[in-house]
Amino acid sequence: MHWMLYALLQVALSASGQAALRVEVVSGATPLAGAAVVAGEHAAITDPQGVAVLAIPPGKHTVSISLDGYLTVTAVVELAAGAERVLQVEMRVQPEHEETITVSATRTNMRLEDQPMRVEVLDREEIEEKMLMTPGDIVMMLNEMGGMRVQSTSPSLGAASVRIQGLRGRYTRVLSDGLPLYGQQVGGLGLLQIPPMDLGQVEVIKGTASALYGAGAMGGVIDLVSRRPPAEPERELLFNRTSRGGTDVVGWLASPLSSRWSATLLAGGHWQDDVDVDDDAWADLSSYSRAVVRPRVFWEGDRGRSFFATAGVTFEDRTGGTVDDEPLPQLGAPYVEALDTLRFDVGAVATAILRKRFVVTARAAATRQRHSHRFQDILERDRHLTLFGEVAVRGSAGRHTWVAGAALEHDDYDPRDVTRFAYTYTVPGIFLQDDMTIAPWVSLSVSGRLDEHSEYGRFVSPRVSALFRHNPWSARISGGTGFFAPTALTEETEAAGLTRLDVPRPLLSERGRSMSLDITRTDGPASYTLTLFGSRVRNPVTVFRSTSYALVNLPEPSTHRGVEALVTFRQGPLVATATYTFVRSRETGEEGARLETSLTPRHSAGLVGMLETEAGRIGLEIYYTGAQRLEANPYRTRSAAYAIVGLLGEKRFNRWRLFVNGENLTGVRQSNFDPLTRPSPSIDGRWTVDAWAPLDGRVVNGGVRVDF
Repeated sequence: MHWMLYALLQVALSASGQAALRVEVVSGATPLAGAAVVAGEHAAITDPQGVAVLAIPPGKHTVSISLDGYLTVTAVVELAAGAERVLQVEMRVQPEHEETITVSATRTNMRLEDQPMRVEVLDREEIEEKMLMTPGDIVMMLNEMGGMRVQSTSPSLGAASVRIQGLRGRYTRVLSDGLPLYGQQVGGLGLLQIPPMDLGQVEVIKGTASALYGAGAMGGVIDLVSRRPPAEPERELLFNRTSRGGTDVVGWLASPLSSRWSATLLAGGHWQDDVDVDDDAWADLSSYSRAVVRPRVFWEGDRGRSFFATAGVTFEDRTGGTVDDEPLPQLGAPYVEALDTLRFDVGAVATAILRKRFVVTARAAATRQRHSHRFQDILERDRHLTLFGEVAVRGSAGRHTWVAGAALEHDDYDPRDVTRFAYTYTVPGIFLQDDMTIAPWVSLSVSGRLDEHSEYGRFVSPRVSALFRHNPWSARISGGTGFFAPTALTEETEAAGLTRLDVPRPLLSERGRSMSLDITRTDGPASYTLTLFGSRVRNPVTVFRSTSYALVNLPEPSTHRGVEALVTFRQGPLVATATYTFVRSRETGEEGARLETSLTPRHSAGLVGMLETEAGRIGLEIYYTGAQRLEANPYRTRSAAYAIVGLLGEKRFNRWRLFVNGENLTGVRQSNFDPLTRPSPSIDGRWTVDAWAPLDGRVVNGGVRVDF
């Protein structure tokens, strides 16, 4: 009967000059009834056989097929007068955890599942879990993502950097709402000075992303997206205390100011006592006092206009070395290392729609920070100024969503006591990106950027990503190139200082390229992802520390290859995640031999389970870290492998929440294997070896959260 009606419709269409579009909608082998099929002003609903027929004018049309519980599908069709066309559509079940996730780090504000470029996202629920473990910083939150490792860079002061897929931490760019509010290079203590309470989402792009964000993004991008204020006033206070003498007090306020304006305020105080865990006179945990204040304002106008602005102040005094003026036995006298930090930043983002077709976004930021770093009798003071501005236009035409823009970055470093390392970089750039839907099962993203560096010249950074989908499978392939403008600021020099550092030859710019392929299968509440990745860096800058303390370009490229596996299960109140990463990272050593990159384990794995109900939550974490090559370590050349276990519990009483968290319950501590301090100072002046395992051992923290 259905075919007879369709035949009669063809006769009528031939006479009228219109075209017929027959849409057949299935999920697997099952026809889907009740799906809405829309093509411009024409719409129909699929029948029990999953079929809808539209009579539409000839020409090109964008067809949208939607059904509750399924991902929306769009397709572009072109029909001639009197023609008939059959469009077969397969719809995928909408995973619960991806329903409302929109990604901004790729500039096109697309849904997570539609991004050709692989983006990993931590939502607010996951951020809250990590906030109960470390309310004062984002280190644990990042360290527990697959393929990422937060590496301690200074056992004396606790500094850390983020390594993505085996690449050095200086190649990772950390942004806040797309703005470099924490400076151009956020290594060292920057990650320890960002409280997570006012974060709504964390977006991570792994691999070279210079095509999107220029210099500094050669290893990847971490974008910390702020928590938006709700429609009603909201106030939250958290108090936390640890068994190792740490205290955190953090407050968050959010409120509408008018029908269009709203604001949030984050304020926190954080304190830590110096703790000598192994009784060797050296502080395994450095003491610090830190204050952070960050207000944000939001404006939502009509016709797509919006405005966002923020400002921040961070003040911290941090002291390490020997405790209570005790002498270091090897030195015969106390040793003190201290760092004072003062940072101011301001940033804004404005958006408007022009001619009802183009979205114009303007961003601007300025950061000024001051450091005073003391290494016993040596004092190193510096000033660092970062300026940033960008204007971008986004539009769509048929299958294409494009972005074009221009940016200007200025980085001014003024080390007052070691002036030979001062620099001023100014980098104007232009960029272009085109995301296109080629077919319902394949989409493509092509981007490129041209930067004119004031010191190192011109750089062209392309990137191409593709997404292939066939329910329940999806695959993404991505590749690109990028660059990094070298400075004397590396993980090693921030820990040991610049006074003793030698740069025998002018440094060359570092050039990198990366590729990745990931395959995902979604099976009801479970999803499985396997990722193959590889990257190569030419002229890599490294610090020699065996026979000299020197900063040089290596003659051979560094290479990084590996595999990531991710399994996620979400059903009802239970969320479980398993990760495994294998990475083989190699570079040329001081004597010219090819070696594994130090402090980069080949094998790492994690298992996290969280059960959450209205009454509270309980979680279990298990992490394994494999052996790592060590350098400049008099006790061993390779670390031991280790596993740590954590337990988290939270109980809710109306507006009150009580929580307790046990971290590293297995009691792993580096000083259980070897001393942390050296028999004599190294050639760079440090009295400690590199940290390759936890220094503080078993730690229990607990506290209270109050909503009022």
